[in-house]
Amino acid sequence: MIDLAFSTLGVPGLPLPEVLGLAARDGYTGLELRCADGEPVGPDMPAPERRRAAAAFREAGVTPLCLASYIKIAAPGPDRPVLDALRRHLELAADIGSSRLRVFPGGLDRPAAVRRLNQVAADARDHGVRVLVETHDSHPRGRDVAALIADAPGTGAIWDVLHPRLAGESPLATYAALADRLAYVQFKDVSPTRAPVPLGSGVLPLDEVGEVLARGRYRGWVSWEYEAAWFPEAAPLPTLLAAGRKWFSRLESRR
Repeated sequence: MIDLAFSTLGVPGLPLPEVLGLAARDGYTGLELRCADGEPVGPDMPAPERRRAAAAFREAGVTPLCLASYIKIAAPGPDRPVLDALRRHLELAADIGSSRLRVFPGGLDRPAAVRRLNQVAADARDHGVRVLVETHDSHPRGRDVAALIADAPGTGAIWDVLHPRLAGESPLATYAALADRLAYVQFKDVSPTRAPVPLGSGVLPLDEVGEVLARGRYRGWVSWEYEAAWFPEAAPLPTLLAAGRKWFSRLESRR
């Protein structure tokens, strides 16, 4: 059984009640919450707004799957700003009821990444939130992220299906590298120019990804990340959600 979410990257700036309404309307039971300027959820939210957000999720019956931050865990530079950002975001995730925090690699300083992840491990446990590193930027392949987090117990991984493909790693290799630490899979499809398109209509091997997950007996969350924030000319995500839900039902039928 899979659980289905979508990312608020596809509806930039849309108020949370409206996003929850879209999820409930089209059968998505989770949301990835982009944590950035102009979005309804961010670390500067006052306590009353956090409580209202948590209550809104409960009332809608929708899971706040992950707080999607832009923290760069392996970036060069001093630890303190990264640690401070991690702790602020962990607290926010806990306050709104999310058990996951997404971070990016963002650099090649593996010792710093391991040190930072381990220094906030106790905070993460106390908040009931797991830090997840996405296949992205400096570490696009599954094997890259697996190596980065190997010495950071408790840290998980998100498989963004785009970046390993761009780096030449097959879906089978990505899954094999991440399976033991895989928290969820982030689906998307793109045109040759990398603009977001409806699932199954672009250049990414989504059927192959689905087959790999089926053979691996994957049971867990999948999320549709439609990058409308970067491509304002793309078709509006709300008009595509129902068809996307049908596409994901094909994935479910393979299990």
